[in-house]
Amino acid sequence: MASYDHFYDLPVYKTCREFRKKISSIVKQSMPSNEKFELTNQIIRSSRSITADVSEGFGRFHHQENIQFCRIARGSLTETMEHLITAFDEHYINEDLLKELNKDYKKCLKELNTYIKYLKAAKQIM
Repeated sequence: MASYDHFYDLPVYKTCREFRKKISSIVKQSMPSNEKFELTNQIIRSSRSITADVSEGFGRFHHQENIQFCRIARGSLTETMEHLITAFDEHYINEDLLKELNKDYKKCLKELNTYIKYLKAAKQIM
């Protein structure tokens, strides 16, 4: 894996950022106003937490702490997917959109797991 000077250059950050932006756009368009302070807020907060935790971990300059923040990001990613399933169950988004978002979720998850694996290996070298 290449060396990166800034968190926003990390491929995992870029992928998760695109997911976050897509989520934000969708929920702002799809969710009813009565969900503004409930499900909409939860989806936006959990999706924002993904990239925030990746960046915070990167800024810790210690492999183990970075790994821990990536694990938290992974949890936020999974939480976001659960909220999207709830949005589907409540008929706020359709099945095709849920399937598309699930593919994006899986891509983010794969990249987070790959990055965590890389950090674990790098930790062993140090």
